[in-house]
Amino acid sequence: MGKSELLKGSTEIILLTLLNEKVMYGYEIAKKIEEESEGYLQFKEGTLYPTLKKLETEGLVESYWQSSNEGPRRKYYTITKTGKKIMGDLQKEWGLFQRVMNRMVGESNA
Repeated sequence: MGKSELLKGSTEIILLTLLNEKVMYGYEIAKKIEEESEGYLQFKEGTLYPTLKKLETEGLVESYWQSSNEGPRRKYYTITKTGKKIMGDLQKEWGLFQRVMNRMVGESNA
């Protein structure tokens, strides 16, 4: 299983966690992920925007358009109350998954 397979299972929790920190637009989200992961994770448009749309359809995020002084309007995303609850559930599940994997395959020294 490669990086892309691992990323598929963690995309939603990453996006919800970032949007819990602050309201962000798509490109800003992609850049933040790349920076925080030191370049290891890179969300392409084909992954990012469909996932944001899915989260919006599920009521976990909301979006709105806003003018920008630096170019065209930007679509901003914010986490909803339901999104915060789901994020908490996913973080608990992630913590359990992480503990189990560390026990089974060992902790990485990367």
